[in-house]
Amino acid sequence: MTTDGKLPAPGTGLILTHFLTVRDVAVSRRFYAEILGGEVLLEENPAIVKVANSWIIMNPGGGPTPDKPGVTLEPPGAGDTVSSFLNVRVADIAAFYADATAKGARFLTEPLDRKAELRCYLRDPDGYLIEVGQATGMLTGIFADPPAGTTR
Repeated sequence: MTTDGKLPAPGTGLILTHFLTVRDVAVSRRFYAEILGGEVLLEENPAIVKVANSWIIMNPGGGPTPDKPGVTLEPPGAGDTVSSFLNVRVADIAAFYADATAKGARFLTEPLDRKAELRCYLRDPDGYLIEVGQATGMLTGIFADPPAGTTR
């Protein structure tokens, strides 16, 4: 739990947040507030949006700083190669999909049945990939097929 219940500042132990390097803080902040139903806690420097039981922290990119020498932050480049993505779990994917689409979210596909879950993906304004899923079969021991070339 945080010290005030809102900002990501633990009273003890730790909490996990997700930092996104963004091109336009206002556009990204609005996306996470409107599409994912987040609560804007700080507008900028950094922007912090509380989404469910997590926090998305957003700031523009930049060059090295004394505490991260040699590291440059920048939003994703063009293309479809990703190394990580947000994973959002919902209780009713059909309702989430309809609501988010009505608000302007652009999904890669509609929700698809993957045996273990229903899932689909969308991108945020900077191109970050977001998986949206609803557990179905996994709740009764039915899991997705293994990736091609592997066995269970």
